[in-house]
Amino acid sequence: MVDLVAQHQEERIPTLAQRVSIVIPAHNEEVVIGDVLDELSAGNYYEMIVVDDGSTDKTIEIAEKHGARVVRHPYNIGNGAAVKTGIRAATGDIIVLMDADRQHPPSDVPRLLAKIGDYDMVVGARTAASDAAMQRRIANKVFNTYASYIVGYPIPDLTSGFRVVKASLLKKFVYLLPNAYSYPSTITIAMFRSGFRVCYVPINSPASKSGSSIRPLKDGFRFLMTITRLGTMFVPLKIFLPVSLLFFSVGAGYGAWLLIYRARFSNMAAMLITIGIVIFLMGLIAEQIALFRMANTSSD
Repeated sequence: MVDLVAQHQEERIPTLAQRVSIVIPAHNEEVVIGDVLDELSAGNYYEMIVVDDGSTDKTIEIAEKHGARVVRHPYNIGNGAAVKTGIRAATGDIIVLMDADRQHPPSDVPRLLAKIGDYDMVVGARTAASDAAMQRRIANKVFNTYASYIVGYPIPDLTSGFRVVKASLLKKFVYLLPNAYSYPSTITIAMFRSGFRVCYVPINSPASKSGSSIRPLKDGFRFLMTITRLGTMFVPLKIFLPVSLLFFSVGAGYGAWLLIYRARFSNMAAMLITIGIVIFLMGLIAEQIALFRMANTSSD
């Protein structure tokens, strides 16, 4: 169940037995990485992991100077790839994922950690007051609506990379995560459709100090394709059924019009109806495969 908690709700920090690893992907973040790590250091977390994704500035030196464990990519692979590297390297029981550009305030980490005892994943949901361009807000609204349809629950912020997840679950899904920016949507849909508990905590996200490197058209299309791909992986009928109904309805409507007004039927109408039925049957088969795969995953 999704829980949009109040801003000032009582906080509960994980027990001392639960070690917290903070994973921060970074690419040329020398300007801000030191300040982020200094703020996080005040929380005395188990480990701070900075994954340097082929930076050409002093990100590595500054991160090491400020007490982080640095894992280095020899060249730039992608934000999602850096996150996957950090997840694999983390040794804590709970993993915090956050950006290095101060869009995810370190002061909000305790608020997210306070909810992880009751939930399997806690996400920092950006509020309307967060600093984002209008086109990005519109795009995020589209993504949120589409993903909410896929998972069957309202998702207030699909693309937020600021989240706390139980390590055992996150590592189970790491193979699904892409190398680019759409890893938040992937883990969100995977967690929801696998029946794990997800909570959204409102946060105020300031603008990135280093500027956004997301390309609206190319990355926006990738986000939509990622959601569709995950839909076919976890709930295929939600993708196949609308397409099936479209073909079947057009074919049946066209065929009915021909019978009523032209007293004949056409091969085109028959073909559209047949395509609709075939797509529906393919969706049923895909749904059964998805159910078997999820059952096997849950038993691992």
